[in-house]
Formats: sequence, structure tokens, C-alpha cells
Amino acid sequence: MYRKSKKKKKIIIIIIAIIVAFFVLFYSLSSNRKLTTVESFFKDVSATIMKGVMLPFTSLNDNKDTDLTESYIIQKNLNVHLEEEIEQLRDALDLNQTLTGYEVVNATVISRNRSYWYQTLTIDKGSKDGLKKNMVAITKDGLIGKLQNVTNYSSEIKLITANDVNNKVSVSIATTTGETTAILSGYDKENDLIQISGVDSRVDIKEGDVVTTSGLGGMFPRGIYIGEVEKVTNDKYGLSKTLGVKTNQNFNNIHYVTVLKEEKQ
Repeated sequence: MYRKSKKKKKIIIIIIAIIVAFFVLFYSLSSNRKLTTVESFFKDVSATIMKGVMLPFTSLNDNKDTDLTESYIIQKNLNVHLEEEIEQLRDALDLNQTLTGYEVVNATVISRNRSYWYQTLTIDKGSKDGLKKNMVAITKDGLIGKLQNVTNYSSEIKLITANDVNNKVSVSIATTTGETTAILSGYDKENDLIQISGVDSRVDIKEGDVVTTSGLGGMFPRGIYIGEVEKVTNDKYGLSKTLGVKTNQNFNNIHYVTVLKEEKQ
């Protein structure tokens, strides 16, 4: 009788896990629409589970005075990549000291969908931490994206590498003759370059020119670093240029991000 009862409990747990997985999958395939209350609930449940799995690593963020090197030595057998994660955590904490003009929230990446690897990622902070849709996400290496969907305990970030017609960012290119504006319009995965389009053909753009957010449109604050021009291509009509911009950010390997909540008054 006891064995039958134990077997039933296992079956129930498996069924619940399948249901959770179904809702998470359904959500990931429909990332551009607003989440329903039920989907938000299951998203929070999934985030809580993932956060528990990653607790040995994220707990380092609870104490800024932790000797991160010693923590790595203790836990390196659990995760061979932990040393790199610790370095990213140090960078996130250092970034807080430079962003004195903003209220910020540090967050840990808890999941990424392999089918949409360059599209989105999910972090362990949400509306309970004061986060809202369209807030900007950065690392020490610059802009990575903005919050697309926010639940109580998690948020999904739409990355600037997402090839989405709605994912446009107004940028500023610093040239030798002044600044010019253009649009961040996509990602060249093959060459690992951010694509910038709509640059006036008459503007002299050189390799090494720095690209930052322009602040136009009010979505992204002005001056957030994106990268440097590596490639310049003229369109066949000679009316505009397309730029390939190299970032310092490794979009394959993001563990910690900083969200800009709002500018301090």
C-alpha cells in the first residue's frame, strides 16, 4: 500500500513538471505578446525553481565582502565556469559604483532558450524588485537589451542581437566631423557584428568610430556604449551606408546583468 502511494506521488510530480514545462514552452514561442495571469504564474514558478538550482552561485551576490576567489576554489567542482561568472559578478558590483545617476538592480540570468539564444534571456528579478517593461539592461561591456515581459519574480530581456523588426534602437556614431544618428537594426551572427542601418552616405564613417545610444525616442538613455565600427558597406544606390559594429559583449556568455530602473532626481 505504501509503495502504491509513493508511486502515485511520483506520477503526480511528473505530471505537474510536464504541465509547467508546457506552459514555459508555450510562453517561449509567443514572446512578443503580453503574458496572461496563468502564464505569469507558471513563469514565476519556473523562475523560482531555476533560482533554487542556481543558489550556490547567486548567493555570492548577497554579500559584497565575500572573498570571491575562495568561493570559486570551494565550488569549482560544481561548475567549471564559475570563475568566469565570479568575474562578471565583480564587474556588476563595480558597475554600480559608476552608475550613480541611476537606481539599479543587479540580476542573475536563470534561463535561455536554445532555439532563441540570440533573442531573449530570463533574469531572476521582476516587478517585486521594482522592474517594469522597457527598462534597459546592461553589463560593464555596454547595452545588451531591454525588458520585454515582467512577472512578479522574473523578467525576460529582449537582446539587441534579436532579429526583430520591432527591436530598433536609435544610436549615435561619433565621427571625426561630429555625431550622426542611425538605427540599430539587427545582428550578423556569421560575423558577430551588430548591424547599424540608415547612415547618410555623405557622412565619413571610419573603422573604430564609437557607437552609443542616442537617447532619441526616450526608450534608451543617451550615451550607453554599444561598440566600435568594424565594417562599412554602401548600398547599391549610394544613398546610405550599413555598418557592422563589434561589441565587447560576449552574447553567448552572460551570467549577470544590471537593470537601470530610473534616473535619480
